[in-house]
Amino acid sequence: MVAIPDTQADSQDEDPQRDLQQVNEMLADWAARSATTSEALVERFEAMGYPVRGKSEDEIAEILRRPPTRPVGTT
Repeated sequence: MVAIPDTQADSQDEDPQRDLQQVNEMLADWAARSATTSEALVERFEAMGYPVRGKSEDEIAEILRRPPTRPVGTT
């Protein structure tokens, strides 16, 4: 018996840009949850140019979905 390859595109292959965006959003949500309980992570994000100090989880997630707003290392 020979397996016949599936010639239809996998749903992940249809729009890799959209898939990447979804993964980035999930990671931003996860990182925001983690940052609410980790001062070290807040420090790291601040050092990377993301102004997250004193923000809520939702605000942090939104900030992390976009490029940094400050040069790296500027706090």
